[in-house]
Order: sequence, then C-alpha cells, then structure tokens
Amino acid sequence: MQIVRLDSLDAPELDDYSRLTDVALRRRTEPAGGLYLAESTKVIARALAAGHRPRSVLTRESWLPELEQLLSGYPDLTVYVGEDALLEQLTGYHLHRGALASMHRPVLPEPAEILRDAKRVVILDGLVDHTNVGAIFRSVAGLGADAVLVTPRCADPLYRRSVRVSMGTVLQVPWTRLPEWREATPLLHEHGFEIAALALGDGAIPLDRYRPGEKVALVLGTEGDGLGRHALSSADTIVTIPMLHGVDSLNVAAAAAVALWAITR
Repeated sequence: MQIVRLDSLDAPELDDYSRLTDVALRRRTEPAGGLYLAESTKVIARALAAGHRPRSVLTRESWLPELEQLLSGYPDLTVYVGEDALLEQLTGYHLHRGALASMHRPVLPEPAEILRDAKRVVILDGLVDHTNVGAIFRSVAGLGADAVLVTPRCADPLYRRSVRVSMGTVLQVPWTRLPEWREATPLLHEHGFEIAALALGDGAIPLDRYRPGEKVALVLGTEGDGLGRHALSSADTIVTIPMLHGVDSLNVAAAAAVALWAITR
C-alpha cells in the first residue's frame, strides 16, 4: 500500500473523511458519491471479505502493522496517516477505532433476486435512526434471518454509524431497497411471503401464539409512530409482543431481536 503521512488537510482526496459528525451532509454525499465509510479494522476486513473495493484509508501510525497485513492485496491503495489532533480536525471526532476506509458502494441487487431463495426476511419501513438500523442488521445476522429489505424513506444501512453498530454485519447480510408498498406487496406475495407486521392493534396475534408459515416477511415500523397505514394495509397478519406492567412496546431494535428469535425457530 502507498503510505502518505499528513502534515496538512489540503489534499482533495481527504474530502471523503471530512465533517463526519454532520449527519445531513453524509446522507447527501455518501450515496451520491457512490461511497460509504467502514470504521475499524474488523469492519474493513468484513467489507473486503464481501468483495467491496476500497478507495483509500485514513489511520493512525500505531495501526499500520495491522493494516499492512489486512491490505496486502491492494498494493496501489493510498493510506493516509496522521496524528490524532489532525485526524480529529478532519473528521470531527476522535478516531479511537484506529482506521477509516472509504469504500466504493456495491450495486444493490433487485428485490426479486434476494426473495427468490429466502425464507425469513426483515422489512424496515421508514426507520430514521441509523443506530437502530445497524442493531437490527446485527440481530438478523446473529439470529439467522436471510435478508433485510428497506423502504424508500428508511435510513441508509451503509451510513457510518449503521455499519459500526452492526459490527460490520450490514456488509454480510444481503439487503436492498424495496419499491413503494403498492409495488412491494404483490412482489412479496408473488414470491410466497406472508407479510407479518409487528404492531399493536385489535386482532393482533401474540408472538408466543404466532405460527409462521414457510416464508415470512417481518415488517418493523418507525421509531416514533410505528408502522404507517400502507404497511399495515399490506400486512397479512399483525403480530404483537406480549408485555407486562403497562409497557406497550419495546425499542424497535429490541423488538426486532425478540421477534426474530421467535420466527426463526
């Protein structure tokens, strides 16, 4: 790899790493530029294992030996090395996980390609919190679902915080974006999926009494309002988690883990 030691932040190639705490900026520029950021050597390793192509790496001097081994197959890759204060000035935060890689985004598959061989999928309907998105991907990977589908207004799974919270599993779990529900509903039914919405409501089936069919798409709603009317009207079944002590619901990431444990067994 090609090592460049930084004494200033003038290089235009460093723009990939600038002002990473500005969520609105990153949501606008990362997808448009065809890039995402992998944070930590573990996440970078998972990105490379998934076949994703690095554009550059930003790191501290102490992490070079580990990166040299990790990136041995990329002799032309530029690795920018800087002191902590300079890197914090660039990114807006302390680079305590050692390394950031600017990665080229893979082309997302068509939903039908993912649904063809899947049995259990999770649909994220309009989630806006990147932490919740990442946590749900980690549960999907750990509990054995096959894929994640996200609706058009759902937060970007490849946003830096989502990738980090998922511990890189967002780079392993197959995922793509669904069209709007009027198109997504017949697509799911065409591939044999029962659409099970996790929500409160009259007639909802308690999770401990729910008997999923061969193919189930579990739909999770936004953090504040829950599932929208289009998602609910598309559902074949509404499932709820039985609760105690007057608590009516869990955080969406916690609810996803509980429901996934039930429907994958």
